[in-house]
Amino acid sequence: MNFWFLVSSAAQAAAEDPGPTGAELTGAASWLPMLIMILPIALMYVLMVVPQRRKEKKLKQTIDSAIVGDQIVTIGGLVGKIVNIKDDEITFESSVERSKITVKKWAIKDVIKPIQS
Repeated sequence: MNFWFLVSSAAQAAAEDPGPTGAELTGAASWLPMLIMILPIALMYVLMVVPQRRKEKKLKQTIDSAIVGDQIVTIGGLVGKIVNIKDDEITFESSVERSKITVKKWAIKDVIKPIQS
């Protein structure tokens, strides 16, 4: 008998007070959905974009510090020794026949400095 009394009083209380509505929600409940949307985007930015930018910046510094005599590797796989550097173009010799090829700086994948003894 005591159990039914508790159930009926709980049902009666729920009928009288339906709980907070959307306008009454404040605090954590109002910013939680926004946090759930922003957190994965921020995490993706930190894990993917920041290291890629760091790598691009390092490559740009390496290309800008290249001098005549360094070896380069292009994004197409050509390898050769730098013979001339102009504004945004680099001319390099490739193969035994000393074929000269000119490429843009953005087409360089790697710069190999000669070993100084």
